[in-house]
Amino acid sequence: MFKGFWSLAYLCKEIRSMSIASIRRDYSLQTLDESGVAENPFDQFAIWWKEAVSSEIDEVNAMTLATVGDDGMPAARIVLLKGYDANGFVFFTNYESKKGKDLLEHPAAALVFFWKELERQIRISGMVEKVSAEESDTYFQSRPEGSKLGAWASPQSKVISSRKVIESQLESYQQTYHQQPIPRPPYWGGYRVVPYTIEFWQGRSSRLHDRIQYKKDTPGNWIITRLAP
Repeated sequence: MFKGFWSLAYLCKEIRSMSIASIRRDYSLQTLDESGVAENPFDQFAIWWKEAVSSEIDEVNAMTLATVGDDGMPAARIVLLKGYDANGFVFFTNYESKKGKDLLEHPAAALVFFWKELERQIRISGMVEKVSAEESDTYFQSRPEGSKLGAWASPQSKVISSRKVIESQLESYQQTYHQQPIPRPPYWGGYRVVPYTIEFWQGRSSRLHDRIQYKKDTPGNWIITRLAP
């Protein structure tokens, strides 16, 4: 009986493994060539960004943020892009969160956008700096009231005994700021990823994808190269 049970369990495991391994998709929508990209990565990002927005991709500004802690272990999570220009890419969070503490120890990070509808990926690596208090204040005041109160109520990344902790704190801050302007918490604000490499990835057939990389040299010029897929 037990032998048959374990044989069945092993077979089910193999079936699940085979099913995952067999998941694949061939990419064929578009191509990407060195001769057809902008001279700097921010202009190229703007082109792709507009195409992604017009494609009505759900959560188009969602991006993976990877950091490294003081223990040397990487950590990744999804955050939302809230602005970009020639200076870098901006997101907002709690400075006392896990990512905030990572960036305090190691102010460098990587970002990844994956727009599957366009078969595109953008990878960004660079140093990280806090945006100005004025910029953080401006964005914070643009947020819905619930999000503002949530920033006060949640001790992000800290261990809590139950959800009642944040529900209780939310209720307390709702009373504190009832019919009053809600200020930005001093431990909450924005970061800017200032890139030194940006890679644009376009899916191609047979996994022979197009990868065009922009890398900043010592004088500050952007060097464009093609990478093997």
